Parts: sequence; C-alpha cells; structure tokens
Amino acid sequence: MTKVTKDMIIADIIAIDPNLVGVLMASGMHCVGCPSAQGESLEQAAIVHGMNPDELIKSLNDFLENKE
Repeated sequence: MTKVTKDMIIADIIAIDPNLVGVLMASGMHCVGCPSAQGESLEQAAIVHGMNPDELIKSLNDFLENKE
C-alpha cells in the first residue's frame, strides 16, 4: 500500500485515490482543485492553511488503510 508523505505533491496524492480529495477538504484544505495546490507539497499546503501536516498525513493514511 502506498503511504502519503509530507513531501508528496497534492496532485500525486489525489492520483493515489481520488477519494482523498474528500479527506483533504474535510480537514479544511478547500483549494485542492486550484492550480497552485497541484504543484505544492502536502507540507507546504498545510502550512499555508495553518494546518498541522503530521495530523493531515495521519488522516490521509488512516483513510487509505481503512478503505475496503
């Protein structure tokens, strides 16, 4: 199983599973569709939005681990 890391680009994370968009948006990252977000790392985007990147990574990886 692929794990999300803080240095991954948002577009690459979405490519792993498009349903991760919902996890990102539920966490407060509502700009996942904007062009600049597609080139930012998860850590960069989290910091810009005042989010804890480690908590976001945990949410994304928990989703991937628990999906059926």
